[in-house]
Amino acid sequence: MPTPSRRLAAAPLAALALVAASCGSSTPEPEEEFEQTPQGSLRLPNEDAGTIPARCGPGGGRTVAPEALTIAVDDPAFAPWIIDNDPASGQGFEGAIARSVADTLGYSPEATVFVRVPFDEALEAGPKDFDFAINQFSIMGERRENVDFSAPYYAVAQAVVALEGTPAAAATTMDDLEDLAIGADSSSTSMYAAEHSIEPGTDPVGYASVADAASALASGEIDALVADLPTAVRIANDQLAGGVVVGRFPAPNEVTEFLGLVLEKDSDFTECASLALQKLHHEGALEELAHVWLTDHEDVPVLTR
Repeated sequence: MPTPSRRLAAAPLAALALVAASCGSSTPEPEEEFEQTPQGSLRLPNEDAGTIPARCGPGGGRTVAPEALTIAVDDPAFAPWIIDNDPASGQGFEGAIARSVADTLGYSPEATVFVRVPFDEALEAGPKDFDFAINQFSIMGERRENVDFSAPYYAVAQAVVALEGTPAAAATTMDDLEDLAIGADSSSTSMYAAEHSIEPGTDPVGYASVADAASALASGEIDALVADLPTAVRIANDQLAGGVVVGRFPAPNEVTEFLGLVLEKDSDFTECASLALQKLHHEGALEELAHVWLTDHEDVPVLTR
């Protein structure tokens, strides 16, 4: 099953420049802004990082293993983020992002090591046995108390899934969803979106995972579920009989979210990860990877207000 959208994302990167200001890797967002917009940093890299400093590459002394880059990924990792649960292949959006960051910093595939770390464990405070983790981590202010985030690499859109022939499937506006039973992963950004963007008449139903929410939808326990767009498409196409993606949330909305790499708090490598992503964004590589792996959903309608 797809990963829960607690951890997740997707809208075409072409739109990012329209909503993002420049993002310096050394300039944190004000804490009060995070409190107002808990889902994301609301910024993307916008300037060329220039030459990557030698301290970020092999032998620079900033990685947990000498001469090697260690990247953490959850197990299992799902498409379209990682293909065939094999992060070393460089296939899938985040598999390709990880490979591109490593290449940009000068780490060959032979000098790149992947370790398996559960999503929640990667976000815990304390020393890390990896240089960065990638797993659809939403950049959220409260998480910064325990870990560092890199500059963001992708914007997040939420979407609604329903079963064909139901009132939910016929919805064309956010208002059409207000009187329906909505479900989502209880610890997810999708749950926040269901609560604050749809504003349903009854509280959304929380589930332990998006897989459980999909099962509840299939059984008729809920009328619709909210998940990040790539996950929503996968659920509708591959996991449900008669599943449809009703639409995606309009942007901007109450949940404007970005994904970033997770690093140990105050890590010396945070600068390096952010510089690599800044360079990849400036070169158009992040947008290209998004078009390859994620943006085949342009026919999904936008739910109007």
